[in-house]
This record gives sequence, structure tokens and C-alpha cells, in this order.
Amino acid sequence: MENKKHNFKELGVSDLVLKAIKDKHFTEPTKIQAKTIPLVIKKKDVIGGSRTGSGKTLAFSCGIIQNSKEGAGIQALVLVPTRELAEQVAKSFRAFSKYTKLKTITVYGGVSINPQIDNLPKSDIVIGTPGRILDHIDRNTINLTKVKTLVLDEADMMLDMGFLPDVEKIIRRVPKKRQTLLYSATISTTINHLTKKHMINPVKISAEEYVDASKLEQVYYNVTNNTKFSLLVHLLKREKDGLVMVFCNTRQNTDFVAKNLKINGINCSSIHGGLTQAKRNQILQNFHKGRVYALICTDVAARGLDIDGISHVYNYDTCKDPKQYIHRIGRTARAGKDGKAITLLSDRDHDNFTRVLQHNDVKIRKKSTPQTDRVKIEFKPSGRRQGFAGKRRFNRRPRR
Repeated sequence: MENKKHNFKELGVSDLVLKAIKDKHFTEPTKIQAKTIPLVIKKKDVIGGSRTGSGKTLAFSCGIIQNSKEGAGIQALVLVPTRELAEQVAKSFRAFSKYTKLKTITVYGGVSINPQIDNLPKSDIVIGTPGRILDHIDRNTINLTKVKTLVLDEADMMLDMGFLPDVEKIIRRVPKKRQTLLYSATISTTINHLTKKHMINPVKISAEEYVDASKLEQVYYNVTNNTKFSLLVHLLKREKDGLVMVFCNTRQNTDFVAKNLKINGINCSSIHGGLTQAKRNQILQNFHKGRVYALICTDVAARGLDIDGISHVYNYDTCKDPKQYIHRIGRTARAGKDGKAITLLSDRDHDNFTRVLQHNDVKIRKKSTPQTDRVKIEFKPSGRRQGFAGKRRFNRRPRR
């Protein structure tokens, strides 16, 4: 049954949170918010199927903020797969709780643990990655005995990254009598097992895709291995409107693409797990503010990040896991805006591309590969200098 409530007050949101929502200029709840907020406020267990950009953080933070009391210990623990997502979720919690005295802390690796140890006893809400939360459990520097709500955000990604044993250890350390909220873009067999084992009569909620398929153009180009990078430069220089994300499968390829794009005059930055947290935060801040035109990234580094204004998504490497394709293209064509997803298909990508087509209900149109000038490449993925990419001109016939 569709939820007929069209404003946050009708959903049961408190006045203090309503005031913060109004400051953010949110007027009408998204589908996941309309369906989830009343359940979270009533302390029900919820399984939410929703993708990045659908507003799920507000969907679960409203109830947590309303059901928490300042200075009563850690009452909510939100587990997320990446450091960037921890910061993003915490930023939302702080924004929506700005008229309360609740204290929110982020807990993740890659930074000093000492400030976290100092601030945890004073915190009401903790957003963290499984590994660092376990570090604090082992050190006895976090007290989870007062936790009333446990959130597993981007659960499918956490499990894909191998965090299931860590998550289960953490679950065993929080009270059995609690509310559990699980949000995931996909619901796998493992997630179903997790929910049956650790949730009590959960209500399953699903929301429509936030990407407007009618406004998303999906195309691919056939190229040779040694002309792929030249085509990327060609396209980026001719479609420079909005922000761009370029996806690669490895850290080495992200650095290779970013370094050589800069050599060819493209304003870009690369982000992956090999960078320090301070560097990753700075890169994302610059991209958010439009100081950088293109973000070159791996799936792990980019998953869960909600960035407005993405006009184009490029698959420099075709993803090995076909479901990642949907996560990638979901970055653009949001909130009524047009978007374009471009896949550069070389010989080594065809097997992955076939799986993308087999496992997803998508229509990806073939485009003729344009004639392209050669571009300069100074770095191979290994970091060694190389020379030029491909011939001076090429006009690759599309592969049949």
C-alpha cells in the first residue's frame, strides 16, 4: 500500500528535527523516507532496499535522533563500509540533530585512534567502519551496552568487502533487545541469512530507483586496447558540462588514468583505498565544490557517496561484478536531470560486458567510434613512462 503522507510532520517527525529538515530545504519526503521514517520512530526492525541518493540516511536518522537522549551513552551504532561514507552519514546526522545536544562521532581507520578514544565516552551516536569498531572493542574503549539501535548501511557492500565476520562479532557485543535497521541496494542470500539471524520481525521496504531511466542515455564504444585512453580524452574534452566520474577496476588503473589525463589538460583527481584519509577527504571536498571536473575512482572508493551534479559516468574498465554497473550509472540522471553513461569497450572488457547485459535490464546503445587524435601518455599503470597512445589518427570499426 502506498504511503499517502506528503510532508515530514505527518510522518511523525519531531519539531526539532523538522526545523533542521526545513533548513536543508527538504519539503517532500522521498519514497524510502515516507515508508521508513514512521517505522523507525516506532522502533521497528526495517530492511530497506534503496540506492545511493534516495535519501535513506534521513530515513533512519530521524527516528534515531528522536529516540536518543543526550549524555545517556552510545545509543545508536551505524556500521558503514568505507571511511568516506562514515563522514557523509555523520554530516547528515549532525545537520538533522543541530537543534538537539546529541553528539555524533565517526570511528574509522587511517587516522589516529586517540581522539576517538577521548570522544567516545561523550558520544551518543557512533558511525564507524567494522574494523576500527572492533579495534575499540578489543581495547575496551567503546561501551556498546546502551545501544538501542543498530544500523547496517550499504550492507551488500560491507559483505562484498569481506566484513561479515567483523559485523557478526560487533552484533554479538550490542544488546539483544534492540532495534536493527538494514539498508542495502541489493538483497543477497547472505543478507537474508543475516536478517533472519539478527532481526526481529523486520518490515521489508523497497523504493523505486532514484535514477530517471528516461533521462539516462547509455552508450558504448568499441576500441582497441591501445586507443582506449585516447578516446577517453577525446570525449572528456568535448562533453565538458557538469561533473564526471570515471570508473576503473584497480588502484593502478585509477592512478594511470588520472596522471595521464592531467598531462593532457583534464582537471581531475583519483581516489582509492591506497590514499591517506586526509587526502581522500580533500579530493572529495574539491569534487563536491566543482573545483575538479573529473573524479577517477574504484567502485569501493565511490560506493555510497552521494554527489550532486554528475552529468556523465564513464566505465573505463567494465566492472567484473555485473551488479556494480547499476551502482555506477546510478550516479547520474537524478532528480529530473539528464545523464549519460559511457562504456569504453576494448578486447579485455567483452566478457565483463556480456555479463552486465545478461544480469541487468539495461539498454546500452552502440555508437560509432570517432576519429581521434593520439594523446600523450607518460605513465603506464606500473608508473613507468611510455610515450604516445596509439597511432596519430584512428577510426576503429565497431566490433560486430
